[in-house]
Formats: sequence, structure tokens, C-alpha cells
Amino acid sequence: MKEIVQESTVTLEREGKQERINDTTYTYGTMVPKLFAAFIAVAAIGWAVSTFLSGVHFWVLPLPAEFDVTGTPWAVMTSEWAYVGSIPLALLGAFYYLTVLLLAGLWFYSSHPLVLKILTPMTVIGVMSSAFFVYLQLFVIEAICPFCLVSAVATTILLTLEIIMVRMSQLPSLSQLLRNARTAFDVKGLGWMVLMFMVASLAVLSFWFVTIIPAPGV
Repeated sequence: MKEIVQESTVTLEREGKQERINDTTYTYGTMVPKLFAAFIAVAAIGWAVSTFLSGVHFWVLPLPAEFDVTGTPWAVMTSEWAYVGSIPLALLGAFYYLTVLLLAGLWFYSSHPLVLKILTPMTVIGVMSSAFFVYLQLFVIEAICPFCLVSAVATTILLTLEIIMVRMSQLPSLSQLLRNARTAFDVKGLGWMVLMFMVASLAVLSFWFVTIIPAPGV
């Protein structure tokens, strides 16, 4: 009898607490909150690195014409692949990590499984994009940017954590979750996300604003 009770306890610890949204039932593994905390930490590192690179683009580039960038990280940052139109790729990366970061934060607010479902394709896109950029560095530009590699590692870790969290959980189908999307994105939750997005965006865009503000004596 004691062994049966112990086995039942282990099963409950592994499966976690069962929740319900209207007629939809879902279960998270007990480790999911800790993994989400790690997810946020990694996303924050990716955001910081991308923000720093954005600052390099706005403050340091363009380099002097006589500067030889061949084989250096500058060759990556000054290549045609480093921009989408006139927008630095690092800036787009900063907003990507910021979006992922805020969605992960939203999960702690609502614990809604739709957040986990949305993060899956986002992290897949992040890894695919990073893989393509690493390929460009190795075989096209023939130079390595250490900060870009940090970002690539970050996207890989994010996807790995996402897969683990999904596998540890029992989630409804996406169509079922979309019918209850209001419980994941209520007014208070969306208001929090918009506020944090604006604050963090100002930290990134301030690098660009400073470069266009006329300075005395310049």
C-alpha cells in the first residue's frame, strides 16, 4: 500500500497541477515554471546582445574608408547581410527577443497554454534565422561575429527549453486554445505587455535618437 501511495505521489509531481479554461483542461509539468524562468533569462541575454550590436551600428559605423575589415567581426557587421533595407539586423533581433521575453512574462501572469503554443513557432523561426546567418558568416562573408554566435546559441537554447516544456505538459489543440484566447490576453495583461514593450523599445531606439539630435557646436 505504501509503495502505491509513493508511486502516485511521484506521478503527480511529474505531471504537475491540472488547470481548466472553460471546457478545456491542460496540465503543466512541475518543472515548467523553473524552465520558463530560465527561458526569460536566456531571452534577456539575447536582447542585451542585440541591443548592444544595435548601438554599435548607430554609434560606430560606418568605419573609416581605410579600415580593413577582412576576416574580422567588422566584416560581418558591415556586410550587406547585416541590414534589411536600411534597418540593422541587430535591431530587428532586439525586438524579436523583446517580444519573446514579454510573451514569457505573460505566461507567469496568466499561465495560459496558448502562450506556450505561440512561442513554439517563434523559437523555431529564431533558430532557422540564426542557422542561416551562421552559414553566411562561415561560407559567404568568411568572418565570425562573436556577438552573433551568442545570439545563435541563445535561440537554440530557447527552442530546446520550449520543446522540453511542451513535452512535459499536456496541452489542448491550438484551435481549442484560440477559442479561449481572451483569457490569455485580457486587458490588464495586454496593457502590461504594451507598457513594458514601450519602455524597453526606448532603451533600444535611444541609440538612434542620439545620433540624429543636433549637438551644440557640431
